[in-house]
Amino acid sequence: MATDTLKNTKGAGGASAIRRVLLDNGALSALVVLVVAMSLLSGDFLTTQNLLNVGVQAAVTAILAFGVTFVIVSAGIDLSVGSVAALSATVLAWAATSEGVPVVLAVVLAVVTGVACGLVNGALVSYGKLPPFIATLAMLSVGRGLSLVISQGSPIPFPDSVSHLGETLGGWLPVPVLVMVVMGLITAVILNRSYLGRSMYAIGGNEEAARLSGLRVRRQKVAVYALSGLFAAVAGIVLASRLSSAQPQAAQGYELDAIAAVVIGGASLSGGVGKASGTLIGALILAVLRNGLNLLSVSAFWQQVVIGVVIALAVLLDTVRRRAGSTPAANEASGGGGSGGKRARTVQYTVAAVLVAAILGGISLWNGGSSAGGTTKLGLSVSTLNNPFFVQLKEGAQAEAKAKGVELTVTDAQNDASQQANQIQNFTSEGMSAVIINPVDSDASGPSVRAANKADIPVVAADRGVNKADLATLVASDNVAGGRQAAQALAEKLGGKGKVVVLQGTAGTSASRERGQGFTEGIKTYPGIQVVARQPADFDRTKGLDVMTNLLQAHGDVNGVFAENDEMALGAVKALGARAGTSVPVVGFDGTPDGLKAIEAGTLYASVAQQPKELGRLAVLNAIGAADGEKLSAEVKVPVKVVTAENVADFS
Repeated sequence: MATDTLKNTKGAGGASAIRRVLLDNGALSALVVLVVAMSLLSGDFLTTQNLLNVGVQAAVTAILAFGVTFVIVSAGIDLSVGSVAALSATVLAWAATSEGVPVVLAVVLAVVTGVACGLVNGALVSYGKLPPFIATLAMLSVGRGLSLVISQGSPIPFPDSVSHLGETLGGWLPVPVLVMVVMGLITAVILNRSYLGRSMYAIGGNEEAARLSGLRVRRQKVAVYALSGLFAAVAGIVLASRLSSAQPQAAQGYELDAIAAVVIGGASLSGGVGKASGTLIGALILAVLRNGLNLLSVSAFWQQVVIGVVIALAVLLDTVRRRAGSTPAANEASGGGGSGGKRARTVQYTVAAVLVAAILGGISLWNGGSSAGGTTKLGLSVSTLNNPFFVQLKEGAQAEAKAKGVELTVTDAQNDASQQANQIQNFTSEGMSAVIINPVDSDASGPSVRAANKADIPVVAADRGVNKADLATLVASDNVAGGRQAAQALAEKLGGKGKVVVLQGTAGTSASRERGQGFTEGIKTYPGIQVVARQPADFDRTKGLDVMTNLLQAHGDVNGVFAENDEMALGAVKALGARAGTSVPVVGFDGTPDGLKAIEAGTLYASVAQQPKELGRLAVLNAIGAADGEKLSAEVKVPVKVVTAENVADFS
């Protein structure tokens, strides 16, 4: 009986200890609630493979966030970490691949690049007296620009010896997770066991008091930003290792995820508060949300809403926490260090987590993804749904899935190769019958598609191919041939003479490279035509308008325009005004509804139509065949055709 009493006491003590841990860590309570909610909503969530996926997907954000933690604790902000990560990875790949530098030295050079960027940020803030927001915003632009300059806008293959960082140990333990844990431990040691860490808390709590206490505040701030740059460099190397290539446009927007992870983890934007464990939990919360939303087949558009709600709640809770601790009485009432306050914070976080879980569950039930209730489950990862062409591709795929009675889950990679890799990993762990990928980049998609190959899940590529991986088939138009057709149409309209401007798509994407290559090859056969300018406008109509407006200042006598998609072409039409369609013909690419309307109106001369809905339809049709074990042809070509006023009625 005494033994039973002792066991009961130990059991009660263990339960009490767990309860205390949860009460003392509001973010951890929120994470537990989210994990439980996801497990109940999706049977695929709580599996070993999927939990490892969550760890891998959290790794880069967590490593960046560890570095940002130092800055936020010292009452600063660092918006440059995403660009610094991309720049560091690009430097490594360029040095080792193009310049023949030994890999070890190239890695050191990449890390030094990150530290150098951090030192510049710190010097601008400490000695230049620039607000941290402005200084790091400037570095965001400089870092991204240098990455594009070094890479010339194209991905650079990563050294194989470094790419092992993106693989696994023993065939199951992901190396990125190990790197994340190591960097987290380093962060904890620096914050809790070092003079620099204590200085960060002092500066963040009251910078003037820290200065009067004898701290060399300016030097300490420079060191803080240098640390942030170092961690960004490590994150960039890990990210590029996962993708087997350095992407000049990698890690866009990751600085916001990093800041969100730090704040969700309990740090205060006003400084003086924050810890490594909280930051790790914040990064895991974001990863769990994204992973779970994919598994629940929540619409790609609603996913952005849910993530935004989480970030807003985190900042709101931070504001409430600071207000509650603004006076001794309020601090005591809300527990700014007492058990009552910790319980209050835990209740806040838990309520927030339950609210988010309810939101995503309700959206999942209301939206139902793209499910048609069939036994065949397909996953489609689209490079971006911020472009009418890919929206049409998605619509064609959904229509065919509904007609065939299969379940189709659509995700939006938002032109982020890393995010797309995460989505393909989620599809793989979910056990999809087949996966359709519209790659952000052909090289970067290789590792995640190879993982699907190992799981015996057939993969169909749509619009763009995937390098170094096995595909069931490629359903695509010939972008190079389309570029040649565009060159021919524009040159014939100009009578073989004139000055032409080219608006390029997003630097580094295969579509931009291939269309540009085809146009260059085609225009060479017309020696009387001179290409006076090539500028990227990121496949975006607004940027097309701005870039074309700027180019007209230097090339007012331009005779023709080729834009690598219809959105940029329509922006150019707006910039040209009355000249569009009269003295200056504009040729686009894609044959979107808005592009066809402009051809009918006479403002857009021509567009190379790709029939995106047909691309989506055929991709689903072939994916169903691959899931059923059918032998498919290596490539399915969807015809492209130049659309002008003479034949636009056939396409409209």
